[in-house]
Amino acid sequence: MATAVTIRRAIPEEAATLTQIALDAKRYWGYPEHWIQHWESDLTISSDFIREHHVYVADDEGEVRGFYALCVFDKNAELEHMWVTPSAIGTGVGKELFLDAMERAAALNVNAVELSADPNAAGFYSRMGATQIGETDSIIDGHVRKLPRMKIEPDVATKGTKST
Repeated sequence: MATAVTIRRAIPEEAATLTQIALDAKRYWGYPEHWIQHWESDLTISSDFIREHHVYVADDEGEVRGFYALCVFDKNAELEHMWVTPSAIGTGVGKELFLDAMERAAALNVNAVELSADPNAAGFYSRMGATQIGETDSIIDGHVRKLPRMKIEPDVATKGTKST
């Protein structure tokens, strides 16, 4: 059952909440805690980051259920963050956030949005219309993790996955 959420711009004062959501979402996949600590700086959302980029939250009656950050560079963009609270995974919140990000990218005349997906999220992005264009190596504990590098054209995403 999909949760009805409102997508709104994040405010700088929500930085700690968004950081906690990113950390909790990463923990959801069962990674060792020392990996989470290793990734903490990458998962930390600052007030300045919120001010400088397109950061939007899924608000469920005053409770933030997830967020995304779209970083636009000329005609291209990076989906830098997209996280959903563990309790909202599988409820449609991620899809709503993703579609909002693609609509926003299209409105900004972005040709393509790229992202490095956690391997656990690659299937979601594929279902949303993204295609794998390569891999990024991430080394942790001496092991190389292959992160799918994905790309999507915003107008393809909004046409192909929007429910009527």
